[in-house]
Amino acid sequence: MSGARPGYAAGRVKTRSAPLAILFVVVFIDLLGFGMVIPVMPLYAQELGAAKEWIGLTMAGYSAMQFVFAPVWGRLSDRVGRRPVLLGSIAMTSVGFLGYALAPTFAWLLASRLFAGAATANIAIARAYVADVTPPEGRARGMGVIGAAFGLGFVLGPFLGGVLSEVSLGAPGFAAAALAAVNGVAAWFVLPEPKQRVVRPADSRGRISALAEELSKPGIRRLVAIYLLQVLAFSAMEATFALLARERYALDRRAVNFVFAYLGVVLVIVQGGLIGPLTRRFGEVRLLVAGLALMAFALALLPFGRSLAFLLAVLVPLAGGSGLAQPALTALLSKMSREDDQGGTLGIGESASALGRIVGPEAGTFTYGRIAVAFPYVAAAVVMAITAVVAGTVGSARAARARAGSATASGRGAA
Repeated sequence: MSGARPGYAAGRVKTRSAPLAILFVVVFIDLLGFGMVIPVMPLYAQELGAAKEWIGLTMAGYSAMQFVFAPVWGRLSDRVGRRPVLLGSIAMTSVGFLGYALAPTFAWLLASRLFAGAATANIAIARAYVADVTPPEGRARGMGVIGAAFGLGFVLGPFLGGVLSEVSLGAPGFAAAALAAVNGVAAWFVLPEPKQRVVRPADSRGRISALAEELSKPGIRRLVAIYLLQVLAFSAMEATFALLARERYALDRRAVNFVFAYLGVVLVIVQGGLIGPLTRRFGEVRLLVAGLALMAFALALLPFGRSLAFLLAVLVPLAGGSGLAQPALTALLSKMSREDDQGGTLGIGESASALGRIVGPEAGTFTYGRIAVAFPYVAAAVVMAITAVVAGTVGSARAARARAGSATASGRGAA
């Protein structure tokens, strides 16, 4: 029996470029709309009568819904197909943005963000799609394409949102809803179902039992822990960066937007162009460790500078490290999951990310204000360093699982 992955002929190593290019555009437009509403959402919430202490619920609630729904969408796509679930989630995203734009009260706005959080928990489907159309050796590069779409969306989205907010604070929501609708219609016509998706068989286990089984695997458990901790640390930095930029680096809001665009450009360069060659040369585990270590180094330095030149220099290893770590981490999780459970397992990773985004921002802002300006950055650096150490042990767990799988296959062959 051949050791080639089901759906790939032996010796075939090339990624299917056309579906990846289409998926890049789909994810980019999705994230462009998301980026358009985020910068003005606190102001919009205040205009609708929200007290300052409750504004954070729009982000926490959004992430909480992603935490719940990412594995749901992922496992559903394992059963019924990537394309229909992805198209459905895009349609829901359009409705969520329209609800945002039409919100007459803060409660309505919050409900629209909860609905949008459930809808946009579709990144696990996009990554499972990548797993379906890439061979294992091209997986990290394929995940990098998705990361590049993220980065580009976050570069252009806030800029467009800022321009549209001059019309009204609801205008970015209308534009995002229209973009999502066009995105869904276009995807309907051009996005194919992956031909080599392995269909998940009927399973009598409940979702909790299936989740427990996946997390019982040491390699997957470590990767999910890395997902959680690195996002928690990074989001604590994101939540306080505008404050740090103003208080330590004397940057105004416009300058902060340019700095975020600079971060996005570095991210796009790494994930869009460098991740493929680097993966072939060093492998995913080494890139994951290096990326986490680079982010730890940058976070530790970030609160102690004073000049713009220092800030821009430190942000290169921060964005570059993120650009290395995320696709390597996703590729490893995909490779260690069952072929018929790509969406479900990647959804678990996205749930861990969402949990980190629930806890990290509040932890960052609380310690920034109550303990010290540098505290969330130094603490985040320590957490990143710990995840780098944990990541260094993933290779041994992966090898052990491969040996176990080989032994199982040999036993079946002998039988």
